Amino acid sequence: MHRAVRFAAVGFAVFSLACPAASEAPVIRVTGEATLSVEPDRATVDVGVTTEDPKAGRAAQRNADKAAATIQALREAFGKALQIQTVNYSLTPRYRYPKDGGPREQEGFTASNVVRVETRKLDRVGRIIDIATSKGANRVERLHFDLADEEPTRAEALRQAAATARAKAEAIAAALDLKLGRVISVEERGVSVVSPPRPLKMMAARTAAAPTPIEAGTVEVNAQLTLSIEAKP
Repeated sequence: MHRAVRFAAVGFAVFSLACPAASEAPVIRVTGEATLSVEPDRATVDVGVTTEDPKAGRAAQRNADKAAATIQALREAFGKALQIQTVNYSLTPRYRYPKDGGPREQEGFTASNVVRVETRKLDRVGRIIDIATSKGANRVERLHFDLADEEPTRAEALRQAAATARAKAEAIAAALDLKLGRVISVEERGVSVVSPPRPLKMMAARTAAAPTPIEAGTVEVNAQLTLSIEAKP
């Protein structure tokens, strides 16, 4: 799958020149890093339906009706292109606390149902939110963009980190009038994939033709490794 890299990898390296015994060749030890900024190809939206009623059964039933209407509308709009699942459900009593500090009084029940919607079509996210809120969802709890398959990007970040470290080692060796020999060790220090959080506030359902605008941004993939290379006169 093609995945655009919006920015070139950036990297840095720190090094140390080991001091071996007189009969041993010196060792250049370099730490390299690379960061890729790539476009996500998967979006996950958590939409919630919360209802309140003095009776537990009515709160649950109203919630079930709105959640079912939300799911049905999304299915009708997108068919099997979406993955939809319930990730949280609760039915809890609701209390009122008197201002005079008296004992709390139960005044009803709150039912909550959170549905997770996953799509590979990022341009549909705004419409998903609009459809959900128009059918009864009154919370948008989470919006997350990531990579469906992280491994190719992780591998590329490691490759660029290794290339950065090697280039630094070559520069160090040249400055010291040395030549690089065999690679003694390579230690991966970690690969991280970070999708910046996108905080959302509840939004009213839109009646305009244009969907709620959503920008996916980028996902940052960072790799670090340490390279030890023998240096010769």
